[in-house]
Amino acid sequence: MSEQYFREIAVFGLGFVGLPLSLCFTLANCKVTGVDVNAALVEEINSGITYHQERYRGIPIQEILRRELARGSFKATTDPREALENVRDIIVTVGLPVVAGQPDPGPLVACLESIAQGLKPGDLVLVRSTLVPGMMREVVKPLLEKSGLQAGRDFYLGYAPERIAEGRAFEEFVTMPVVVSGINQESLEEAAGLIGLITRAEIIPASSFEAAEVAKLIENISRDVNIALVNELSTVTQALGLNVFEVVRLANTHKRVKLLQPGPGVGGYCLPNAYHYLAPAARKAGLQLELMPAARRVNDAMPRRVADMVLRLLPVPPAQARVAVLGLAMKDYSSDCRFSPAVKVAEALQESGVMVRAFDPVVPPTYPFQVDSLEKALDGAHGAVILARQQGLPPEDPTVFARFLDGAGPFVVDAKNAYPHPAARELPVRIVPL
Repeated sequence: MSEQYFREIAVFGLGFVGLPLSLCFTLANCKVTGVDVNAALVEEINSGITYHQERYRGIPIQEILRRELARGSFKATTDPREALENVRDIIVTVGLPVVAGQPDPGPLVACLESIAQGLKPGDLVLVRSTLVPGMMREVVKPLLEKSGLQAGRDFYLGYAPERIAEGRAFEEFVTMPVVVSGINQESLEEAAGLIGLITRAEIIPASSFEAAEVAKLIENISRDVNIALVNELSTVTQALGLNVFEVVRLANTHKRVKLLQPGPGVGGYCLPNAYHYLAPAARKAGLQLELMPAARRVNDAMPRRVADMVLRLLPVPPAQARVAVLGLAMKDYSSDCRFSPAVKVAEALQESGVMVRAFDPVVPPTYPFQVDSLEKALDGAHGAVILARQQGLPPEDPTVFARFLDGAGPFVVDAKNAYPHPAARELPVRIVPL
């Protein structure tokens, strides 16, 4: 191990968690090798290219990545053996895709099997992925022990689920309290020591893997349920002729009320999947959950509801209509379009016969209905729908819609409260809140 680095670390998974986490460690004077099965992604990263919208003290992640590559403190590879050869600390950020409501452990299993082939006595394996309760003990541990080594005796095994919000990864890896668990006390202490290299926040020990696994899920599910509440509330406020964003703002002036914001749905990898990770454990215990699946149904229905709002406002039949979709990311100020409700709105409009032109300045070209400028999205459109905020999107001056939207009485469905009511009443376009 090079004398100039505190530690040498291997990070498996270079997505929205793994890449900024790797760079957090390099900024703490560690040397990191990142591993990913996506060869194209590895090539991009080694070329200094990433589409993540992250910053550290005002410095874009792209600049940090290029700097760390140049000084040799970080590199990416598809070869687990190369990454494992000289390290004692191994971090796993590989997630569980949810397919048809069922968590798929395949990518994580493949990752752990590759780690087992290079695992050495004295190594620490720290899992930071979100898991189905029981998976650390019933899946992760046995797979790693295929190495012939025993967890807690020959190698350390810890679990510390990540808690970051995309767009604030660098800040929250440092400032967000971390829940840590281990197969034994020694493993917990080793895991806490590794995390302590980058965090200044409290490190909170959990009594078991299972307690940490469930705590992580309920963190996400609580937000999913909260958003479902305000999304369902928006159907009531709309029927009463009220603005849901105003109602939520007023309710939140109560010191014990903390409603989240309504929107076109819930997307990304974390919130929509959390219930599906918890459900297998509930079924195994013979339980039938009520509130959590209901919240999922409410939030899953939102993209269709927003699309129907747009269809009702069209001045022409859908087959003759053009609609501008503004924002495709799964949430504001993100380039992540995985499970994005905005994409589902665009697809629902297309399925109804509408010509969709969507613009998002930071989401990479992914969909055939994307265009590369706001002007191209709005040109000739009969209406627009605002589904995600980005820098410069939606435009600060909403009169731009009148210059580009076609026909009499153009409309904008505002699902993000970009133009708060009642100020929008004086605009040359009709602003329709969620």
